[in-house]
Amino acid sequence: MQNHSFYDAYKFEKGSVTKVSDPLTIEAPLQISVNEEPYTVVMQTPGAEIELATGLLFAENVIHDFEKIKVTTTNKKGFITEINVTTDESNLADGYLSTRSLLSVSSCGICGKREIQDIDFGGKPLEKVGTFSQHQIQQAHQAFNQQQELFQLTGGCHGISIFNAQLECLATFEDIGRHNALDKAVGFCIQNKTLDQAKLIAFSGRVSFEIVSKAFRAKIPVISAVSAPSSLAVEMAKDVGITILGFTRDNRFTVYSNPSNITI
Repeated sequence: MQNHSFYDAYKFEKGSVTKVSDPLTIEAPLQISVNEEPYTVVMQTPGAEIELATGLLFAENVIHDFEKIKVTTTNKKGFITEINVTTDESNLADGYLSTRSLLSVSSCGICGKREIQDIDFGGKPLEKVGTFSQHQIQQAHQAFNQQQELFQLTGGCHGISIFNAQLECLATFEDIGRHNALDKAVGFCIQNKTLDQAKLIAFSGRVSFEIVSKAFRAKIPVISAVSAPSSLAVEMAKDVGITILGFTRDNRFTVYSNPSNITI
């Protein structure tokens, strides 16, 4: 799948200008429909569209049982532009009633919600099931960094890797939207029946409320990111039992919530 394209540009450096052809990450719309009714339009990087739709509908509690769905795709311009998920009405969960009314852009996974209540999430806090050492966190990020091929090429996308307790990588995806990358990774784990093994997210971007909500829905207790969390992300993470690590780079990180999941 072509996930980048070359564009002509002019590079200004040290008092001179040079014409260059730079690879840029592709951003394209994907319409996700449920039973032929439009649910949302997501701006994403082409590739793993079925995984993206699966992860998104799971995160928003739209489908009860993903083994009871049929997925059809529409392909235009060389990549998938529309996905339709067909299922019985009885398999539609509460999240289907909160169908998005607007476009979801690549920088915001909760854009398009009608009311503030639509972004709320409930449930019991995650139980502590083990710990990761400082060395293990660094190991995970080293493995994650080696798999960010699109970022190394374009410098214009986010990446997500999901690991189990033994630091085996369950899924890695890149996308122009950080929430899309996470949805694709979670969707891949759902399809491969490995989501119950997921314990750690290694993440290239900042940690926002939406990332915490998706991790909580997937029951993944640790989020380790190279950038900072937001204040709301930390507050929510404390409430739901998720550990947030920020600035994970150069053999260091800062733990912002539930530090008992991390050891020296």
